[in-house]
Amino acid sequence: MAKLTNEEIIAAVKEMTVVELNDLVKAIEEEFGVTAAAPVAAGAAPAEEEEKKGPSEVSLILKSVGGSKVGVIKAVQAITGLGLMDAKKLVDAAPSPVKEHISPVEAEEHKKALVAAGAEVEIK
Repeated sequence: MAKLTNEEIIAAVKEMTVVELNDLVKAIEEEFGVTAAAPVAAGAAPAEEEEKKGPSEVSLILKSVGGSKVGVIKAVQAITGLGLMDAKKLVDAAPSPVKEHISPVEAEEHKKALVAAGAEVEIK
């Protein structure tokens, strides 16, 4: 088997959808026995401080589509970068996570866009 260069690998990754990239990460984790999670800092803040600040990462959950399914699909597509069919599958599977492990500020912005499109959204 010919060895791939870094540039060839990067070019292949650029052409993948988010769903394909997620599958690739899972396959790499299983094959090599590793996780793609970011390393935890040694001096993590105590739980009390974290509770005062609120969560640093939240998930944006699509509860229901509402009246304008096409508008919601377009909003999901813009937020996630998914293709049209993948965005439609995500919307059809509601309730489902649209984006996970994002900042509360980013979640609020995305929530506004989805609510404007007619969706019912929850931030967890």
